[in-house]
Amino acid sequence: MGESTCCSTDQTARDRAAAQLTPGTRLHGFDLIRSEEVPELDANAYVMHHGASGARLLYLACEDENKAFAIGFKTPPVDDTGVFHILEHSVLNGSAKFPVKEPFVDLIKTSMQTFLNAMTYPDKTVYPVASTNEQDLLNLMDVYMDAVLNPAIYAKRAIFEQEGWHMELDEGGSGADAASTNDASAGDHSAGDAGSNAHAGSGLRYNGVVFNEMKGALSDPMDVLDNAMGRALFPDTAYACESGGNPRAIPNLTYEQFLDTHARHYNLANSYIVLYGDLNADRVLAFLNDRYLSDAARDAAAAAKREAGTLVENPGAPNPLERQAPVVCEYQRVEMATTPENALVGMAYVLGCALDRKRTIAADILFEALLGSNEAPVKKAILAAGLGGNVVSYTDASCLQPYELIILQNAQPEVAREFRRVIEDECRALVEQGIPRDRLEAVISSNEYDLRQRDYGMADGVAIACDVLSTWLYDDDAATLALKYGPVYAELREELAGSYFEDLLRELVLESEHCALVDLAPREAASDDDPSIVRLPADELPSRDEVAANVATLRTVQETPDTPEAKATLPRLHVSDIGPARPEPALTVDTLTPLPCLKHDIPTHRLAYLMMYFDLTHVSYAELPYVSVLARLMKQLGTSRRSAAELDSYIGSNLGFLAFAPEVMAQPNWKLARPVLTVAAGALSEKIDMLASIPAEVWGETVFDDTDRIRDVLTQMRIGMEQSFLNAGHQAALARSWSYVSPAGVVQEKLGGVDFYRFLRELLEHFDERVDDLRDQLRELQQRIFTSTGTVASFTGSDEDYERFWTVAGTMDLVERTAAAKELYVPVPEPKREAFIIPSDICFVAKAADPRAMGIAMDGTWGVAATVLSYDYLWNEIRVKGGAYGCGFRAIADRQLSFYTYRDPAIDPSIERIAEAGSWLGNFEPDAQDFEGFIVSCVAGHDAPLKPYALTRRQNAEFFTKRPVHWREELRADMLAATPEKLRALGDDISRVAQEAPICVFGGRDVIERSRAGLVPVDLLA
Repeated sequence: MGESTCCSTDQTARDRAAAQLTPGTRLHGFDLIRSEEVPELDANAYVMHHGASGARLLYLACEDENKAFAIGFKTPPVDDTGVFHILEHSVLNGSAKFPVKEPFVDLIKTSMQTFLNAMTYPDKTVYPVASTNEQDLLNLMDVYMDAVLNPAIYAKRAIFEQEGWHMELDEGGSGADAASTNDASAGDHSAGDAGSNAHAGSGLRYNGVVFNEMKGALSDPMDVLDNAMGRALFPDTAYACESGGNPRAIPNLTYEQFLDTHARHYNLANSYIVLYGDLNADRVLAFLNDRYLSDAARDAAAAAKREAGTLVENPGAPNPLERQAPVVCEYQRVEMATTPENALVGMAYVLGCALDRKRTIAADILFEALLGSNEAPVKKAILAAGLGGNVVSYTDASCLQPYELIILQNAQPEVAREFRRVIEDECRALVEQGIPRDRLEAVISSNEYDLRQRDYGMADGVAIACDVLSTWLYDDDAATLALKYGPVYAELREELAGSYFEDLLRELVLESEHCALVDLAPREAASDDDPSIVRLPADELPSRDEVAANVATLRTVQETPDTPEAKATLPRLHVSDIGPARPEPALTVDTLTPLPCLKHDIPTHRLAYLMMYFDLTHVSYAELPYVSVLARLMKQLGTSRRSAAELDSYIGSNLGFLAFAPEVMAQPNWKLARPVLTVAAGALSEKIDMLASIPAEVWGETVFDDTDRIRDVLTQMRIGMEQSFLNAGHQAALARSWSYVSPAGVVQEKLGGVDFYRFLRELLEHFDERVDDLRDQLRELQQRIFTSTGTVASFTGSDEDYERFWTVAGTMDLVERTAAAKELYVPVPEPKREAFIIPSDICFVAKAADPRAMGIAMDGTWGVAATVLSYDYLWNEIRVKGGAYGCGFRAIADRQLSFYTYRDPAIDPSIERIAEAGSWLGNFEPDAQDFEGFIVSCVAGHDAPLKPYALTRRQNAEFFTKRPVHWREELRADMLAATPEKLRALGDDISRVAQEAPICVFGGRDVIERSRAGLVPVDLLA
């Protein structure tokens, strides 16, 4: 039973697994509990248990070359210290077998990984990796398994201090070590914006990567509301705690508690292992057993720990994960210092148990039908009541008791109870009168399209491993329950004929015994309740000398390079392991179709994708913001054939998606830009006719008469942009900085950046007096843009679908433009050194340049340099030492060079460290193995497989930006030919970019005011 089976190499992954894992098999210590087919994934599932260690394992055998591994642990918190989040960071900072400082970063720099990360959930922590190379996956598994089971945290307290928290001297925000300015003292704090903690007294502050990350996260009112909702719904369980950590509680975590928590939770009996893809099961299971799971492997690890004095004997049981008895929170108010526009109200309903998949999926469909668009009946009723600017909702199905959270954004004062009344009154009417079946059918069809497309935005195996744990974590017999959605959808379609959905709505909302109403009210002054206000204890403060000595010790650890012996322990791939580049699917330009068409030869699993690119070079600069408004209003308003509600259901029932958005295509001449309005749609192969007719109806027949709905959509755009400034401020800062040097960036800002945001706010402030002119402008642009002049189509699908599409589509009712073109005059870019104030306690810093304008020639060597700078110099200087959550250097082919930081505690120290990047690179002297790893990683990223739609978009962008036919092959060849000498030669150019690229910052007022960089503060949201 324990013998391995030899298999022919021409077998499929599923056939090979079936031969190796037969009923009753014990293979390398793993007992096969059961096997079953998972048609939803074109996979076979093998559920196993490792008798010696207690580890659970699920292998999903399928033909995906992008293989994946994940190990997860049940980790329900008991407080807000964020201990599991800090552990997630910390265990990847060295282990017994791999005693380097940061094997996680080393793997990013040197492996062929297509995904490498870790995630902390409210009740679990997951460590997933993916690679297209099986040996590389084994290498990644080796490092991750040793990291979670045998981490260096027991011997190196500095890891806890770096990733969690430590004290530093407050030097007023200048100097390298003063980068981490999260002020804290025993003295009083003054009133001000969130994060403006002006303290007196001790002259000390807290710092740490997770500490700063959560300072940024809990500057977002949506996160604060979500946490408050967890406390209201689940007051007696782990879900009442902030699993990421509340900055006010993080410093309460002691090093001893940190170690105890790891010892109790990071053990194999508390683990869940997932394998996915085209793997040799015999090889992988033997690897896990021999190195980590067998009695011999575990005894050896325990002996080594005992000798080192780090073994924890009988650590105790993991924290329990209990189910919350039903509770009703009639009303709870929380306050935070933020802008009035950030007022929120949340109403949540618990759906039942995660193991009741039919109920959870049905509830998700139900609430999407009722709240998923402006025409959904419950959302429409809330907007009509004038209670706020927008309504968003989501189903949280990743916890023991899934719930639906409905959020009113930009809420009016004192409307919480009215918000609940409107929801429940509308639900009552729907229960009595019936839920429109076209809405339910549309959601079911849309979900089924997404399930067939399987585009998770990351390696499939990683997303699937996380989905698996949404049921497996709560029942050992539910390892595949989350994957078996096919029969559930078939059953729910049958339920449309009866009253199932009305009965479910009555139970979940009208008869709920487990729900909560939470009101988040903004206030101008910060208070002790705000996560951004972190105060040192009034007594037992260490002396300044003691703190300085501790920081000096920490810096010594951070700055001491790994020894050659330690580095030699890391598994490595060689350039020879990469293999040849995958052939690029063909792209042909078909000029015989009714409209010029980019035809893509990409397998799509019986899906089809249409993209239409409408030329905008005839639109004036002043008109560009109206183009963005026009694009957003498409499909939000009715057409001459259908009301907005009818159109919404019609699109959902017949298309997988339909999207309108402006884009800017950079051109070889850096002074030129080509803006286009892109229309993208996807459909099942059997609905090709709808792929032709629906987009044409929307762009050709949309009616702009519903001014209330137009105002609603514009308000939702404003709220969405404000959220992005808070959560993705580095992207906004990069785009703004780019506009200081690039005409393309200027155009992009007018279409969707700060300039557009200002236009939008001004338009809404004067909406009533401008709405008639706005509608006239939109109608005129609609007639001028949606023509055949300069329009290019793109199609991805089978040859049969291609022929069928053009037979049905013809010209899609497009005719030549007759209106006179307007001149697109783009203002000359100019640096502005802006620092945009947002309600946050951290900042985002960006510097961007166009190498062509600076006379800098680029090739693929720059891609290697970007990897080196991002994951060596900047990571160590800005994240490890400075405490920022993220940072990087980007080299986008020959079009853009940029630096950025993410959730950064201070501005000036990061600028100083960026300024030294070129000098550092100019003296870069890696050993041969390290440098080869950089090349392997860079080329692997270049070669990473893409889903059909993402590959379509990339190929189209290359066409419109006029890339040479073989430019990707040339970039790859340059990467492979890179040498340390070639990288050092880039040092002067990097220094020029760091010096000359203009800066832009998004951040809290206090952080900006502490800077001495000569920035111009701009109160963006005022």
